[in-house]
Amino acid sequence: MQKTMIGLVKENRGPGAVLKEVPVPAVGPDEVLVKVMTSSICGTDVHIYNWDAWAQKSVTAGYVFGHEFAGIVVEIGKAVTDVSIGDHVSAEGHMVCGKCRPCRTGNSHVCLNTRSFGITAPGCFAEYALVKADNVIHNHPDLPFELACLQDPLGNAVQTVLSGDIVGKSVAVIGAGLIGLMSIAVAKACGASRVIAVDVNPYRLDMARQMGADVVIDSSVVKLSEAILNHTAGEGAEVVLEMSGHPEAIRESMIAAAHAGRISLLGIPTREVPLDMGQIIFKGLRLEGITGRRMYQTWYQLKGLLDSGALHLERLVTHTFTLDRYEEAFELMRQGRCGKIIFIHDFASRGEMGNNASRDVYQELPL
Repeated sequence: MQKTMIGLVKENRGPGAVLKEVPVPAVGPDEVLVKVMTSSICGTDVHIYNWDAWAQKSVTAGYVFGHEFAGIVVEIGKAVTDVSIGDHVSAEGHMVCGKCRPCRTGNSHVCLNTRSFGITAPGCFAEYALVKADNVIHNHPDLPFELACLQDPLGNAVQTVLSGDIVGKSVAVIGAGLIGLMSIAVAKACGASRVIAVDVNPYRLDMARQMGADVVIDSSVVKLSEAILNHTAGEGAEVVLEMSGHPEAIRESMIAAAHAGRISLLGIPTREVPLDMGQIIFKGLRLEGITGRRMYQTWYQLKGLLDSGALHLERLVTHTFTLDRYEEAFELMRQGRCGKIIFIHDFASRGEMGNNASRDVYQELPL
């Protein structure tokens, strides 16, 4: 008889999700089974939960979703040689073919045949997760599970920040969502001269200050391009990290960017965005789309930043929940009244996070 587990399933092509009993995945020759200790909610998960236009085009319903996690390997396939039972792991979420042109030219993060863990393939909001051995990321046992599960989105931030020169440059982060907040910390750790954070949410702007932003701008009060120009002596930001996906913010970022500046686009628009091509052409702007993490360069970069002690992500985690309280967790995310939300899958997973080691698993932490 097949074993079962509890998982959070995107059961139907519509808003919401269902916590239900599902089969424990069977382990193939090149796969490992991970007992999930912690997982975290990504902005992408909110798109899936809300079932917006992007999710309708991109997501396979019927699966356990979620893709940010940390856990312990409990079973390995017979062909697996570099992962052992008991290893502390996370995973790269892009399952790639290794055969297409992007894969064979060092760009497997944009593989033509990508399957995405927790988006188009079963994910981690469950007791166990099935992972390709090639996608396993080993974690040091001393890295708390609550921080280890943040590495996937941290990788997005690291790739966005480091997709061009950053040292000594002015940086505008448009959208202080969770990856935007991480990008502020990464930019400061990597030598940005000044970081300007833009959002409309006072809670997130306060978090942006705590993550190291030198200037915060409430774009519901002032036009973001004018404010950024004012804070850069009229020159504009040399690097713009567009994390919001909001069409107007994207258009404004072209105005706010310095001549010959770089705009790195990570935010997912929910509708088409008309652009002023003249701004791009005559200002000599460089636009770059960012998806996921470069495999596996970005992982080594983020591990190095964590090991250096230059990044402190503890303040990002403001709430912890057990998985059965997913509706409360997603509602907080929708309201934007939180930092990173962690699901604790097992009481034994509570590791030390600075001075917060004894906090209750249900505690909602104030900033």
